[in-house]
Amino acid sequence: MPQTSVVFSSILGPSCSGQVQPGMGERGAGAGGSGDLIFQDGRLISGSLEALMEHLVPTVDYYPDRTYIFTFLLSSRVFIPPHDLLARVGQICLEQRQQLQAGSEKVKLKSFSAKIVQLLKEWTEAFPYDFQDEKAMAELKTITHRVAQCDEENGTVKKAITQMTQSLLLSLAARSQLQELREKLRSPAVDKGPVLKAKPPAAQKDILGVCCDPLVLAQQLTHIELERVSSIHPEDLMQIVSHMDSRDKHRCRGDLTKTYSLEAYDNWFNCLSMLVATEVCRVVKKKHRTRMLEFFIDVARECFNIGNFNSMMAIISGMNLSPVARLKKTWSKVKTAKFDVLEHHMDPSSNFCNYRTALQGATQRSQMANSSREKIVIPVFNLFVKDIYFLHKIHTNHLPNGHINFKKFWEISRQIHEFMTWTQVECPFEKDKKIQSYLLTAPIYSEEALFIASFESEGPENHMEKDSWKTLRTTLLNRA
Repeated sequence: MPQTSVVFSSILGPSCSGQVQPGMGERGAGAGGSGDLIFQDGRLISGSLEALMEHLVPTVDYYPDRTYIFTFLLSSRVFIPPHDLLARVGQICLEQRQQLQAGSEKVKLKSFSAKIVQLLKEWTEAFPYDFQDEKAMAELKTITHRVAQCDEENGTVKKAITQMTQSLLLSLAARSQLQELREKLRSPAVDKGPVLKAKPPAAQKDILGVCCDPLVLAQQLTHIELERVSSIHPEDLMQIVSHMDSRDKHRCRGDLTKTYSLEAYDNWFNCLSMLVATEVCRVVKKKHRTRMLEFFIDVARECFNIGNFNSMMAIISGMNLSPVARLKKTWSKVKTAKFDVLEHHMDPSSNFCNYRTALQGATQRSQMANSSREKIVIPVFNLFVKDIYFLHKIHTNHLPNGHINFKKFWEISRQIHEFMTWTQVECPFEKDKKIQSYLLTAPIYSEEALFIASFESEGPENHMEKDSWKTLRTTLLNRA
């Protein structure tokens, strides 16, 4: 599958500021002759949908800022489906082409055609999966057919169209193969766990029997994180906005299948949390449970040092689940100083201020990195999603004058670009198939099974726990 980061870095640059590039022209200030685009200090901040679409299309003397191309193509799907946008782009191109043909300006016509192909090339590279839709592919063929008519046999425009089409088909084929692979993969088996005193034998293999080095396990978790998050694309993340917006939902409902990669990645976080809780609760001896907790604390610490905040948060969440947190006798034997530091980093107060400070530090390290190890930044995914959600909710899509609030979409685009840059880092650690196989396929206890194992390890201590334990026992006996 093509590396999206190359496309992002070339389109967006380091800041994604939206500034008009020197020599690129500034078509929009008087778009439609009525000032339908509003600029502030050279930056586009609002405009009507029609004017924004016109601003996307090149002319003989103008080519849009590449940052604008990415941001508008990403955000426009909130208001109009990609295939409809492509159809409108095709109409604008046709109108301009007819004007040039009427003036018999062949040189200008060929220059204009080359710019249209360049725009389509950038679109198909940054968002190839827009063209999974048959309507979008049909529109693309229509536009390229018209554009190619101005070029001689084996001309540069026709060659560029052929290269673009071949690259697009390769990207779509890779996506299709990945989807087939995903369908074959199953979630980790859910173990119903012990039934009353039927604890698993002490000799049963656990995570320490597979990997006893916290650093190595943290590296393998980072491998899994990067593999899974690399399947998320910018248009997937934009679904967070388009599916939440009830006002525009009737206009662009989006492709629900695009949220699969988001759900799969979120499910990985939950599975890792439950695996941590399972590994702790199913251990028979208190001394071994203590060792297991200290091991996972060290793993979480190594994840923090690597920059893998998502696995770190999942491990902490697993140890904070009630069946684990209630094991007071076990925790009393644990050296919790390291755990306290980790919880400080993930303290939710002040909107996770401590975590955001650590994330900023990791980001700066990544930007100045000389090695792949220093480039790794894996944010807490559900917090990233919430940031996009609140950014969407506190700023309206439309201004009082009916314009689209493009300033809002510059910021959403910037955050998504930064996230995508992180996801495309190549993992520098050697892959250990045995460890990864255990992490991905080891049975995990259900919530009910975790509580049973927990109560069998350390009996209920208060009335609430006694009532819960009694209810669980009754449920299991009736089920038996």
